[in-house]
Amino acid sequence: QVQLVESGGGLVQAGGSLRLSCAASGRTFSVYAMAWFRQAPGKEREFVAGITWAGGSTVYRDSVKGRFTISRDNAKNTAYLQMNSLRPEDTAVYYCGIDSDVGIFVRRSTSAYEYWGQGTQVTVST
Repeated sequence: QVQLVESGGGLVQAGGSLRLSCAASGRTFSVYAMAWFRQAPGKEREFVAGITWAGGSTVYRDSVKGRFTISRDNAKNTAYLQMNSLRPEDTAVYYCGIDSDVGIFVRRSTSAYEYWGQGTQVTVST
């Protein structure tokens, strides 16, 4: 069992920045990759960015490349999402997920992630 707690969401104007944190506890030795997903009202949950725990390989959806940066602090069992140049279309609840299956690549499908946090709201105003 792994528990996840997200934090750092809030209200920001377009062009601003936020930094999200995802702290993991429990059986963290089983973590292969951690990823950020988001879900806007009326839309499906979508992949934002992911990172492998051991190697630090990263994957981003096209719309956030160059604006968002995912990172991790292995000693703190924490992943981060630095979000710059935020746009109104980034508004969503952001969720942290853990993929516990060992592999080389970050997976983009929600079905690959066994554990989820409660989510943190990000609102970008015009």
